[in-house]
Amino acid sequence: MARRLEPLTLANLGDLPAPCRACVFWELDPVAARQAGRAGDTELEKEAWLSQLLLDWGQAGVVLYVDEEPAGYAVYAPAAYLPRIQAFPTAPVSPDAIVLATGRIQPRYLGMGLGKVLVQAVAKDVLKRGFRALEAFGDSRWDGPSCVWPTDFLRAVGFGVVRDHPRNPRLRLDLRSTVTWRSETAAVVERLIGAIRPEHSPPAPVTVRDGLSREPLK
Repeated sequence: MARRLEPLTLANLGDLPAPCRACVFWELDPVAARQAGRAGDTELEKEAWLSQLLLDWGQAGVVLYVDEEPAGYAVYAPAAYLPRIQAFPTAPVSPDAIVLATGRIQPRYLGMGLGKVLVQAVAKDVLKRGFRALEAFGDSRWDGPSCVWPTDFLRAVGFGVVRDHPRNPRLRLDLRSTVTWRSETAAVVERLIGAIRPEHSPPAPVTVRDGLSREPLK
């Protein structure tokens, strides 16, 4: 099966699973989300949120395709862009971390390791931007698709609990200190990176200054 990763944009927002396309659980605080739901404006609110985040911060999600069919996605952002965080009992998020907010794998693709691929793609981008860690809120009573990651899944892909709670612990994946994670991330994501970094893009230029060759960071 051919697999491909692309950044989440307004153009492919419609490729998210149906319940997720108009969900504003993370994008709005609970009061504003209820108001948007009553007014039927959740799709517009989500589009506006993503548009603003892309302008302010850049890529904030990845979509995974299998044989050109959308198979899953993940959304991540700085805590300031995710108002729902304040409603969690284990908030706030550490200042050196980006939040892995939500994501999902379509049922027919479960059990193929694609959830880990999504997390690896997010980790690669977060490392590239100079952040030290990913943090996420888990659901220890998860019993089906929801807006919060299952705690067991987060543990399985390398996250550890930094603030415990019977329902919604906060977990962390330290990226800079996890050498094996970094090498595995590079190996897997480079094979699937697709539009995130075109496979045949020309190499970055090498500048020479004061007689020293300065190669770009990879």
